[in-house]
Amino acid sequence: MILALSPEGGSPARQIHDQISGLITTGRLGRGERLPSVRQLAADLAVAPGTVAKAYHSLEADGLLVTRVGSGTRVSDDAAPVSSAVAQAARHLATAARDEGLSLEDVLRVLRSSW
Repeated sequence: MILALSPEGGSPARQIHDQISGLITTGRLGRGERLPSVRQLAADLAVAPGTVAKAYHSLEADGLLVTRVGSGTRVSDDAAPVSSAVAQAARHLATAARDEGLSLEDVLRVLRSSW
């Protein structure tokens, strides 16, 4: 699993959450797939284990991950990826919005009005 943290990307826990959520949503992490341990991912990203634990707990609360003693943290069986067409459209929207200087809140407003 490839994650990258950036100084201007928000809190490390939020970046970890968002990137893992994105990998699940796009199907790059499949149902039942095991994630690195908290300690391993923390070492890989050079962050405190509590930062990764916070992201994992948030992803569990979102229903995307499940953690069981002895079997580690895995993608939930209930986590469903979106179609490639939707993922591609989202990437195009994100690119266009960044090019136009829109905030995430602006993009969400556009999506809500189109729903």
